[in-house]
Amino acid sequence: MTFIPYGKAAAAPWAVEITPGLVGWDYSGLRVVELTGAPVAFDTGGEEMLVLPLSGSCTVTCGSGTFELAGRPSVFDGPSDFAYVPISEHVVLEGAGRIALPSARATRRLEARYVPASAVSVELRGAGQASRQVNNFAAPEAFECDKLVAVEVLTPGGNWSSYPPHKHDTAGPGEAVLEEIYYFEVADQGLGYQRVYSSERGHADTLAEVGSGDVVLVPYGYHGPSMAAPGYDLYYLNVLAGPAAERSMAFCDDPRHAWIRGSWTGQEIDPRLPFGRTS
Repeated sequence: MTFIPYGKAAAAPWAVEITPGLVGWDYSGLRVVELTGAPVAFDTGGEEMLVLPLSGSCTVTCGSGTFELAGRPSVFDGPSDFAYVPISEHVVLEGAGRIALPSARATRRLEARYVPASAVSVELRGAGQASRQVNNFAAPEAFECDKLVAVEVLTPGGNWSSYPPHKHDTAGPGEAVLEEIYYFEVADQGLGYQRVYSSERGHADTLAEVGSGDVVLVPYGYHGPSMAAPGYDLYYLNVLAGPAAERSMAFCDDPRHAWIRGSWTGQEIDPRLPFGRTS
Protein backbone atom coordinates (compact mmCIF):
# COMPACT_ATOMS: atom_id res chain seq x y z
CA MET A 1 0.00 0.00 0.00
CA THR A 2 1.68 3.21 -1.20
CA PHE A 3 -1.14 5.80 -1.14
CA ILE A 4 -3.05 6.16 2.14
CA PRO A 5 -6.01 8.57 1.98
CA TYR A 6 -6.80 10.64 5.05
CA GLY A 7 -8.72 8.59 7.59
CA LYS A 8 -7.38 5.22 6.45
CA ALA A 9 -4.43 5.34 8.86
CA ALA A 10 -6.32 6.66 11.89
CA ALA A 11 -6.22 4.96 15.30
CA ALA A 12 -7.28 6.94 18.36
CA PRO A 13 -5.88 9.29 19.47
CA TRP A 14 -4.03 9.65 16.17
CA ALA A 15 -5.61 11.11 13.01
CA VAL A 16 -2.65 9.53 11.18
CA GLU A 17 -0.61 6.66 12.55
CA ILE A 18 2.22 5.24 10.44
CA THR A 19 4.61 2.90 12.26
CA PRO A 20 7.21 0.50 10.87
CA GLY A 21 5.20 -2.48 12.09
CA LEU A 22 1.97 -1.26 10.49
CA VAL A 23 3.43 -0.64 7.04
CA GLY A 24 5.97 -3.46 6.95
CA TRP A 25 9.28 -1.67 6.94
CA ASP A 26 11.99 -1.05 9.53
CA TYR A 27 12.53 2.59 10.50
CA SER A 28 10.29 5.51 9.51
CA GLY A 29 7.08 6.57 11.22
CA LEU A 30 4.63 9.45 11.52
CA ARG A 31 1.74 10.34 13.78
CA VAL A 32 -0.58 13.32 13.51
CA VAL A 33 -2.89 14.34 16.34
CA GLU A 34 -5.68 16.93 16.49
CA LEU A 35 -5.39 18.50 19.93
CA THR A 36 -8.60 20.06 21.24
CA GLY A 37 -7.63 20.83 24.82
CA ALA A 38 -7.58 17.37 26.39
CA PRO A 39 -4.06 16.00 27.00
CA VAL A 40 -2.69 13.17 24.88
CA ALA A 41 -0.14 10.91 26.59
CA PHE A 42 2.06 8.22 25.05
CA ASP A 43 5.40 6.45 25.39
CA THR A 44 8.02 6.77 22.68
CA GLY A 45 9.31 3.23 23.27
CA GLY A 46 12.01 2.48 20.73
CA GLU A 47 11.28 5.52 18.56
CA GLU A 48 12.84 8.98 18.67
CA MET A 49 10.31 11.67 17.75
CA LEU A 50 9.92 15.29 16.82
CA VAL A 51 6.90 17.34 17.90
CA LEU A 52 6.04 19.76 15.08
CA PRO A 53 2.95 22.00 15.09
CA LEU A 54 1.33 22.07 11.64
CA SER A 55 -1.27 24.54 12.91
CA GLY A 56 -1.90 25.81 16.41
CA SER A 57 0.37 25.37 19.40
CA CYS A 58 1.08 22.92 22.20
CA THR A 59 2.99 22.12 25.36
CA VAL A 60 5.29 19.09 25.37
CA THR A 61 5.99 17.55 28.78
CA CYS A 62 8.42 14.68 29.19
CA GLY A 63 10.85 13.40 31.81
CA SER A 64 13.41 15.94 30.67
CA GLY A 65 11.16 18.97 31.15
CA THR A 66 8.46 21.03 29.48
CA PHE A 67 8.65 22.81 26.13
CA GLU A 68 6.17 25.48 25.01
CA LEU A 69 5.71 25.37 21.23
CA ALA A 70 4.26 28.63 19.87
CA GLY A 71 3.50 26.93 16.55
CA ARG A 72 1.90 28.78 13.61
CA PRO A 73 -1.49 29.43 12.02
CA SER A 74 -0.79 27.02 9.15
CA VAL A 75 2.06 25.30 7.32
CA PHE A 76 2.04 28.17 4.80
CA ASP A 77 2.92 30.74 7.48
CA GLY A 78 6.62 29.95 7.78
CA PRO A 79 8.60 27.43 9.84
CA SER A 80 7.51 26.39 13.32
CA ASP A 81 9.42 25.84 16.49
CA PHE A 82 9.66 22.16 17.44
CA ALA A 83 10.84 19.74 20.09
CA TYR A 84 12.79 16.48 20.05
CA VAL A 85 11.90 13.65 22.44
CA PRO A 86 14.13 10.58 22.75
CA ILE A 87 13.47 6.87 22.95
CA SER A 88 12.14 5.42 26.23
CA GLU A 89 10.31 8.62 27.20
CA HIS A 90 6.80 9.29 28.51
CA VAL A 91 5.29 12.33 26.75
CA VAL A 92 2.18 14.44 27.34
CA LEU A 93 0.89 16.89 24.73
CA GLU A 94 -1.58 19.65 25.59
CA GLY A 95 -2.92 22.49 23.50
CA ALA A 96 -5.05 23.18 20.45
CA GLY A 97 -4.00 22.44 16.91
CA ARG A 98 -2.81 19.82 14.47
CA ILE A 99 0.51 18.38 15.59
CA ALA A 100 2.82 16.07 13.59
CA LEU A 101 5.21 13.63 15.23
CA PRO A 102 7.78 12.32 12.73
CA SER A 103 9.60 9.32 14.18
CA ALA A 104 12.22 6.65 13.58
CA ARG A 105 13.30 3.49 15.34
CA ALA A 106 16.54 4.36 17.08
CA THR A 107 19.16 2.87 19.37
CA ARG A 108 20.85 5.94 20.88
CA ARG A 109 19.09 7.94 23.56
CA LEU A 110 19.77 11.63 22.93
CA GLU A 111 18.66 14.49 25.15
CA ALA A 112 15.28 16.19 24.70
CA ARG A 113 15.62 19.60 23.04
CA TYR A 114 13.69 22.65 21.88
CA VAL A 115 14.45 24.60 18.67
CA PRO A 116 12.87 28.02 17.96
CA ALA A 117 11.41 28.79 14.55
CA SER A 118 14.04 31.48 14.06
CA ALA A 119 16.74 28.77 14.02
CA VAL A 120 15.14 26.75 11.20
CA SER A 121 17.06 27.03 7.93
CA VAL A 122 14.92 27.94 4.91
CA GLU A 123 16.26 26.98 1.48
CA LEU A 124 14.87 27.89 -1.96
CA ARG A 125 15.54 25.19 -4.56
CA GLY A 126 15.10 24.85 -8.29
CA ALA A 127 13.93 27.67 -10.56
CA GLY A 128 11.00 28.65 -12.74
CA GLN A 129 8.14 26.16 -12.44
CA ALA A 130 10.38 23.83 -10.44
CA SER A 131 10.84 26.43 -7.66
CA ARG A 132 10.08 25.25 -4.13
CA GLN A 133 10.92 26.03 -0.51
CA VAL A 134 12.51 23.58 1.91
CA ASN A 135 12.38 24.11 5.66
CA ASN A 136 15.38 22.06 6.77
CA PHE A 137 14.34 21.79 10.41
CA ALA A 138 15.68 18.27 10.98
CA ALA A 139 17.97 17.74 7.99
CA PRO A 140 21.21 15.85 8.80
CA GLU A 141 23.33 18.98 8.77
CA ALA A 142 20.80 21.04 10.76
CA PHE A 143 19.75 18.94 13.74
CA GLU A 144 21.10 15.85 15.50
CA CYS A 145 19.03 12.68 15.68
CA ASP A 146 20.03 9.03 15.78
CA LYS A 147 18.20 7.87 12.61
CA LEU A 148 15.45 10.40 11.93
CA VAL A 149 15.51 12.98 9.13
CA ALA A 150 12.61 15.35 8.43
CA VAL A 151 12.07 18.42 6.22
CA GLU A 152 9.09 20.45 5.01
CA VAL A 153 8.63 21.30 1.33
CA LEU A 154 6.29 24.02 0.04
CA THR A 155 5.44 24.30 -3.65
CA PRO A 156 3.52 27.25 -5.15
CA GLY A 157 0.43 26.40 -7.19
CA GLY A 158 1.31 25.24 -10.71
CA ASN A 159 4.88 24.24 -9.78
CA TRP A 160 6.58 20.85 -9.52
CA SER A 161 8.85 19.67 -6.69
CA SER A 162 10.64 16.41 -5.87
CA TYR A 163 11.83 17.01 -9.42
CA PRO A 164 13.62 15.58 -11.26
CA PRO A 165 12.45 12.19 -9.95
CA HIS A 166 15.00 10.54 -7.68
CA LYS A 167 15.45 7.58 -5.36
CA HIS A 168 17.12 6.58 -2.08
CA ASP A 169 17.09 2.79 -2.22
CA THR A 170 20.59 1.50 -3.03
CA ALA A 171 23.60 1.90 -0.76
CA GLY A 172 26.63 3.32 -2.53
CA PRO A 173 28.57 6.47 -3.31
CA GLY A 174 26.14 9.37 -3.49
CA GLU A 175 23.03 7.42 -2.43
CA ALA A 176 21.60 6.36 0.92
CA VAL A 177 18.96 3.72 1.64
CA LEU A 178 15.92 5.47 3.15
CA GLU A 179 12.27 4.72 3.84
CA GLU A 180 10.33 7.90 3.06
CA ILE A 181 6.92 9.24 4.06
CA TYR A 182 5.13 12.12 2.34
CA TYR A 183 2.38 13.77 4.41
CA PHE A 184 0.40 16.38 2.45
CA GLU A 185 -1.53 19.53 3.12
CA VAL A 186 -3.04 21.64 0.32
CA ALA A 187 -4.17 25.26 0.57
CA ASP A 188 -7.86 26.09 0.15
CA GLN A 189 -8.97 22.44 0.21
CA GLY A 190 -7.27 21.95 -3.12
CA LEU A 191 -5.42 19.06 -4.70
CA GLY A 192 -2.03 17.94 -5.89
CA TYR A 193 -0.46 14.82 -7.38
CA GLN A 194 2.38 12.52 -6.38
CA ARG A 195 4.21 10.03 -8.57
CA VAL A 196 6.19 6.95 -7.41
CA TYR A 197 7.54 4.42 -9.91
CA SER A 198 9.84 1.42 -10.25
CA SER A 199 13.59 1.30 -9.77
CA GLU A 200 16.02 -1.61 -9.80
CA ARG A 201 14.88 -2.39 -6.22
CA GLY A 202 11.36 -3.33 -7.23
CA HIS A 203 8.05 -2.50 -8.85
CA ALA A 204 6.08 0.63 -7.92
CA ASP A 205 3.40 2.43 -9.91
CA THR A 206 1.53 5.18 -8.09
CA LEU A 207 0.04 8.40 -9.41
CA ALA A 208 -2.11 9.67 -6.57
CA GLU A 209 -4.33 12.70 -6.31
CA VAL A 210 -3.51 14.06 -2.86
CA GLY A 211 -5.26 16.43 -0.49
CA SER A 212 -4.77 17.52 3.10
CA GLY A 213 -4.04 14.62 5.43
CA ASP A 214 -3.15 12.13 2.71
CA VAL A 215 0.03 10.08 2.94
CA VAL A 216 2.26 8.46 0.31
CA LEU A 217 4.82 5.83 1.35
CA VAL A 218 8.07 5.30 -0.57
CA PRO A 219 9.80 2.08 0.56
CA TYR A 220 11.85 2.16 -2.66
CA GLY A 221 11.61 3.44 -6.21
CA TYR A 222 11.82 6.78 -7.96
CA HIS A 223 9.56 9.43 -6.50
CA GLY A 224 8.52 12.68 -8.07
CA PRO A 225 7.30 14.90 -9.31
CA SER A 226 5.09 16.29 -6.58
CA MET A 227 2.70 18.49 -8.53
CA ALA A 228 0.83 21.47 -7.12
CA ALA A 229 -2.31 22.06 -9.17
CA PRO A 230 -2.62 25.63 -10.47
CA GLY A 231 -4.30 27.79 -7.84
CA TYR A 232 -3.42 25.51 -4.92
CA ASP A 233 -0.18 25.74 -2.96
CA LEU A 234 1.14 22.33 -1.85
CA TYR A 235 2.88 21.35 1.39
CA TYR A 236 4.43 18.06 2.34
CA LEU A 237 6.32 16.82 5.36
CA ASN A 238 9.03 14.32 4.42
CA VAL A 239 10.06 11.79 7.07
CA LEU A 240 13.06 9.60 6.26
CA ALA A 241 15.15 7.01 8.07
CA GLY A 242 17.33 4.07 7.14
CA PRO A 243 20.01 1.64 8.26
CA ALA A 244 23.14 3.72 7.66
CA ALA A 245 25.27 4.63 10.67
CA GLU A 246 25.46 8.23 9.45
CA ARG A 247 22.30 10.17 8.56
CA SER A 248 22.12 11.28 4.95
CA MET A 249 19.56 12.37 2.35
CA ALA A 250 21.81 11.37 -0.56
CA PHE A 251 19.81 10.49 -3.67
CA CYS A 252 20.17 9.37 -7.27
CA ASP A 253 18.26 11.15 -10.04
CA ASP A 254 16.46 9.11 -12.67
CA PRO A 255 19.11 9.21 -15.43
CA ARG A 256 16.43 9.93 -18.04
CA HIS A 257 15.52 13.19 -16.35
CA ALA A 258 18.72 14.32 -14.62
CA TRP A 259 19.33 16.90 -17.38
CA ILE A 260 16.46 18.97 -15.97
CA ARG A 261 18.70 20.40 -13.24
CA GLY A 262 20.90 22.03 -15.86
CA SER A 263 17.90 23.73 -17.43
CA TRP A 264 17.43 25.89 -14.35
CA THR A 265 20.56 27.91 -15.10
CA GLY A 266 19.55 31.48 -15.83
CA GLN A 267 15.96 31.02 -14.65
CA GLU A 268 14.64 33.05 -11.73
CA ILE A 269 13.21 31.50 -8.58
CA ASP A 270 9.44 31.87 -8.39
CA PRO A 271 8.78 35.30 -6.79
CA ARG A 272 5.95 33.80 -4.69
CA LEU A 273 8.65 32.27 -2.50
CA PRO A 274 9.36 32.16 0.37
CA PHE A 275 6.14 31.41 2.20
CA GLY A 276 5.61 33.13 5.53
CA ARG A 277 8.33 34.23 7.87
CA THR A 278 11.92 33.07 7.35
CA SER A 279 13.58 34.21 10.57
